[in-house]
Amino acid sequence: MLAKDIMSKRVITVFSDTSVEELAGILTGNNISGAPVVDKEGHVIGIVTEKDIMYKNAEPKLPPVADLLGAHIYLGGIKKYNEQLKKILAKNVGELMTKEVVTVDEDTDIRQIAEIMLTNNINRVPVLDKSRKLRGIIGRTDIVRAISKTL
Repeated sequence: MLAKDIMSKRVITVFSDTSVEELAGILTGNNISGAPVVDKEGHVIGIVTEKDIMYKNAEPKLPPVADLLGAHIYLGGIKKYNEQLKKILAKNVGELMTKEVVTVDEDTDIRQIAEIMLTNNINRVPVLDKSRKLRGIIGRTDIVRAISKTL
């Protein structure tokens, strides 16, 4: 089975200028946990999830700090802290979204899709056509449904 055989073709998408409040309403109103972010031509430029929205009420976690000769050294780097802070302060989807989106094409085998989702610890993958435009989305439920039909 291929991505095009199991993907949901009706995909709820958002734009980068969608407000965080509007995004929350879209996700809850459509009973979905995430959505691809697309540009005006339908190209995927990011993905946003309920987890991203949850950062709005979270406390940023500073990395451990060591003092060495009066200098503060952040152990493990400060990149993760900066990413959390950016999400906490986000006003729109463009500031909240993950820009490095894991995608598959329409001819990707279901076994590969399952492996991609497990390896990357993600719940959904957008399906793109040859021109890199969004054609569908596959969630974990779609994978399980397809597997159940083969048992």
